[in-house]
Amino acid sequence: MIKVDVNIEDLEKLVFEFKRLYGFDFSEYAEQSFKRRIEHILITYNLPDVDTLLYKVRKDKQAFQKCLNDITVNTTELFRDTNVWINLRRNVLPQFKNRTHINIWHAGCSSGEEVYSMLILLNELDMLEKAKVFATDINTNILERAKTGVFNSKLHHTYFDNFDRVIKVNPLNFEETIDVPYSKYFETDPDSKTFKVRDFLRDKVTFKYHNLVNDDIFYKFDFVFCRNVIIYFNTELQNKVVSLFHESLFNDGILLVGAHENITYLPVGNKFEPKIMKGLYFKK
Repeated sequence: MIKVDVNIEDLEKLVFEFKRLYGFDFSEYAEQSFKRRIEHILITYNLPDVDTLLYKVRKDKQAFQKCLNDITVNTTELFRDTNVWINLRRNVLPQFKNRTHINIWHAGCSSGEEVYSMLILLNELDMLEKAKVFATDINTNILERAKTGVFNSKLHHTYFDNFDRVIKVNPLNFEETIDVPYSKYFETDPDSKTFKVRDFLRDKVTFKYHNLVNDDIFYKFDFVFCRNVIIYFNTELQNKVVSLFHESLFNDGILLVGAHENITYLPVGNKFEPKIMKGLYFKK
């Protein structure tokens, strides 16, 4: 395996060329995170240095898209951080019960597990029919994967443990379990060791490309999910993205970010009030 050491000059050169060639601005991404992703790309594709990478992306837009996909890849899982989902089920979503419609945006949706988690939860609360759901990402490969709703059961055995904790336990009485078979939401294929989200859930989602850094508001929402995404941005870019979410939300709309993501420092007029649990904010 080759060894690489990307310095600040290399990063600045990449940021400048990515923006000049293709209009993607990484200047406000967290430096260390961006550095690690670039070093990983160089090692993965056996490239000796940043100049070689730049040579490839200058010649071939698809090479750039591949690079972009590698930079923006994120990890997720079904019902990740189960306490968050239990709180949503018990304390948050019932507030939407009497609304005639609920618009939801999963920003930076990655491979879609969080999207399908929300749809399952909405269905259990008899709220699925009133939901209009968008899921967006900058990574074209991961979007295509999310659309399929196919996951490897061997690699993701914890998914069903999470499902049990969130869906099969009565949120009003943790000693009581509810009989919700996995087959209600998933088709399993023992031969390929995969499971697939059922069509009635996949058909509820509009998956689309959206760049949080450069693109504008495209709809108005009651609920925006963006967990463990802005942690990769510096403070200025975090504020820019959270301002976009603020503009995208109806009054009293909800923003859910990661528990360790801070949106305290915001431009004047973009106010959120923390509620119920870490990472959950109501638009003021």
